[in-house]
Amino acid sequence: MNKHIDFTVDYDKLDILNEYNVDTFKYPLLLSIPHCGTIFPKEFLKNTKHDVKTLRKNEDIWVRDILEPAIIEGGITALSLNINRAFVDVNRAKVELDPNMFYDYPKDEVGLNQQRSRYGLGIIHKVTADSSPIYDGLLSYKEAELRIKNIYDLYHQRLKELVEKITAKFGFCLVLDCHSMPSKICSIISESPRIDICLGNLFEQSCPNQISFFVENEFSKREYYVSKNRPYSGAFITFNYCEPRKKSYTLQLEINRIIYANEETLEKNEHFQKVSADISNIITNLGNFLLDFKKNIC
Repeated sequence: MNKHIDFTVDYDKLDILNEYNVDTFKYPLLLSIPHCGTIFPKEFLKNTKHDVKTLRKNEDIWVRDILEPAIIEGGITALSLNINRAFVDVNRAKVELDPNMFYDYPKDEVGLNQQRSRYGLGIIHKVTADSSPIYDGLLSYKEAELRIKNIYDLYHQRLKELVEKITAKFGFCLVLDCHSMPSKICSIISESPRIDICLGNLFEQSCPNQISFFVENEFSKREYYVSKNRPYSGAFITFNYCEPRKKSYTLQLEINRIIYANEETLEKNEHFQKVSADISNIITNLGNFLLDFKKNIC
């Protein structure tokens, strides 16, 4: 019989979200930063097979820090999740849940979510970045529901509210969903020497082309190698918040971790400050571009 893992997290003690520049909106632009959280509930850590460093390899390391100049100095509105994605992944649909992870999964729902959990990296991660099991037994489905209610739903409720407020002010909103990607997948997917930046626009469906072209050109003229929609065309947030008829647009930004950090030690490398300055300048320029082309976009 598989071991049953039971624990209860005190969510009142968790610093779940950080939000920036949400009282006044300077641009029709919202940064979503869902995967760089470094906080683990202590109850969770007591019931996993791995140390914090191993679990942190599931996260998008230092992405919020990369964007800090754009947020703090540039005044860009941003929403960042502080909880590590190994605990709950807000860039997944709720159906992306593996029923086989739970000892008490509702029998009438078994099969509904099969093949939707991204090989162990669904809304509740089953494995680490190197595909090692996170748990040595089965979880309680009721506990997973609490993760979703207290963290996942909170993030999306706030993201939706901010999109609506920015749209009300400017007539439209662009959600730039900010991530990092492992260098390994870039070397596998690309025939070119490297991919520094991947822009995902759901194959030209998530935002007007002039937005994607502007961002691509900004990176290219700073000598970053840019790929569009390979290896990532956009995940749940890019898809879910893309509503062109409501003037809600999305673009997914993926930064190759090797250009700013050591992927094994999780430490910033000597290029971090330059990468941060470049990307923050590009994002601020994007904000101004959106203001200048408001009439064309709307």
